[in-house]
Amino acid sequence: MSRVLIVGAGLTGSLCACLLRRELQNTVRIVVWDKARGAGGRMSTSRAPDASSQSADLGAQYISATPTYACSHHRFYSELLSAGLLQPLDCPIEGLKDHEGTENYVTPLGTSSIVKHFLSQSGANLFLEHHVTGLYRRGASWEVERKAGASETFDAVVLTMPVPQILQLQGDLGQLLSVQQRQQLEGVVYSSRFALALFFPPDAVLKVPWGAKYVTDSSCICYVAVDSKKRGADAPGRGPSLVVHTGVPFGLEHLERDKEDVQPIILRELHRLLPGLPQPISIKCQKWRYSQVQTSVPDCPGHMTILDEPLLVCGGDAFTHSNFDGCVESALSMLRVLKAKFA
Repeated sequence: MSRVLIVGAGLTGSLCACLLRRELQNTVRIVVWDKARGAGGRMSTSRAPDASSQSADLGAQYISATPTYACSHHRFYSELLSAGLLQPLDCPIEGLKDHEGTENYVTPLGTSSIVKHFLSQSGANLFLEHHVTGLYRRGASWEVERKAGASETFDAVVLTMPVPQILQLQGDLGQLLSVQQRQQLEGVVYSSRFALALFFPPDAVLKVPWGAKYVTDSSCICYVAVDSKKRGADAPGRGPSLVVHTGVPFGLEHLERDKEDVQPIILRELHRLLPGLPQPISIKCQKWRYSQVQTSVPDCPGHMTILDEPLLVCGGDAFTHSNFDGCVESALSMLRVLKAKFA
């Protein structure tokens, strides 16, 4: 049985693993590595330090189903709705601009619940805190090196991490890329931002009329959400959580600073926007260096095959666009390559 390694336990990687299991369950053994301590990638749900506060989505905030993919992706939305992991967005989001026909959904259990669902369905062996540093071709296999621990050998490797991290890998990848492929990958542009989660005690009241709001009068903050209210997940006896996202220009300006130094700047602006905000019991700051894809890989819809034998393919939203549908398209694209190889 062939061993396939998927690097990255975000939405694209988890869905690719799930689809592989459903299509090739008796042909491949699936392994997923991620450098983080938890699965989710940019669909990250942060738990409060104790059970007295609600969780908070620090990455993706809601899922927009676009008319373009209404038919081809219907089965994925139906699956998640039936499992109770998606529900229609029914609270007000001030400043939300939708294209005609777009349907918005929220995740009652947090956005990471979607990634965990697909990982569970995949039956993959998931290993966290496995930071891939190099790829070495060994005949018909790949030797995959990681930051700590022994290297392992796989029959195929699927890379779903951000493109700049792919280009930083040591080993044989650099010489396998054609001039055109390297130029395509180097042309990918990401936006950067910071995100804060503020966790409040059970008796705290956030007096705002919205579940979330896009901010237009700040050079720092672009979005604020009462996360449990946005998700329709208020629970008696648990305090609310507030999520804050900075704008892209602010993120770029402060990108190389420690998040501990940036957090007070964001908090000062938050208190200007929401005076009288209660005192939180805990705050978490997240730096998203690779937040959303602004310029994707040209002429490579869904994936790029670096080598056919042994198979090395990379995908993710950089090969489509930064939303749920984009990650689904990439996973489906890579599935076709893997099926042609192992079916």
